[in-house]
Amino acid sequence: MDEVTAGRFAPADRAPGSRDYSLIVNWNIERGQQLPGILDFLRTAEADLILLQEVDLNVRRTGYLDIGRELARSLRLNYVFGAEFQELGRGSESSPALHGMATLSPWPLSNGRILRFQRQSNFWKPRWYVPQAEIFQRRLGGRIALVAEALVYGRKLVSYNLHLESKGDEVLRLQQLREALEDSRQHTASSTVVLAGDLNLNVGNGAAAAMLNGRGFHDAVRLPDRPTTAARRPFQRERPIDWIYVSGEAGSEGRVHDNVRASDHYPLSAKLRRKATVLWEP
Repeated sequence: MDEVTAGRFAPADRAPGSRDYSLIVNWNIERGQQLPGILDFLRTAEADLILLQEVDLNVRRTGYLDIGRELARSLRLNYVFGAEFQELGRGSESSPALHGMATLSPWPLSNGRILRFQRQSNFWKPRWYVPQAEIFQRRLGGRIALVAEALVYGRKLVSYNLHLESKGDEVLRLQQLREALEDSRQHTASSTVVLAGDLNLNVGNGAAAAMLNGRGFHDAVRLPDRPTTAARRPFQRERPIDWIYVSGEAGSEGRVHDNVRASDHYPLSAKLRRKATVLWEP
């Protein structure tokens, strides 16, 4: 599961439309169970870089589809996919059911790789006394960052597509975030790094914000208190746990698309301005 799969569906002779910003979309798509609605939003978004979490591959609940490939094929985009878990009880030995992340773009994607975090929760591990049935959610693998590079309007964007642990405490999530930031240091001097995903954590303040800001990252959406999850069950709260952070980028504006109901998370988008305006005062 430590190898990425990739595909190219964007026409080689198609140049994305010229504009003065690059558009990034981040979205936990809840396995792709509402595929038509997901396609509708992504088709109208016209993003330069799309980072998706909870993407199914060969799982019964999504019709055994390769959701990342299906999205890329339908939207005529390039993509890379990385598996974080094999879901036991949902596939077979010859055709395992996988769950992970996908990064898509109309621009060429290169150097895709998986950073599997050293610090993981034991919650998902199979145990002899727990049946390997769907309801018990036994899994092999662990949380990852899916890393890929895209050359967008002549600027290299290195994306870290993250899905931090939902089980366990905040300390574990901060440790996984720190691992991603440490790995990204090799790129920040020469490229713009996009660190985004479902972080299962409010990183708009506290230790997480200090960690990100200290490494030169800023919140590209700039709506820190806006919930990014829907409350679908009684006593369930909306939470701000999905984020787009960017290194060394002063100009950005974003949106939480809370009118989109194709997942239990809302998509986020951020515009990165391509030309900075410099003001000079004598």
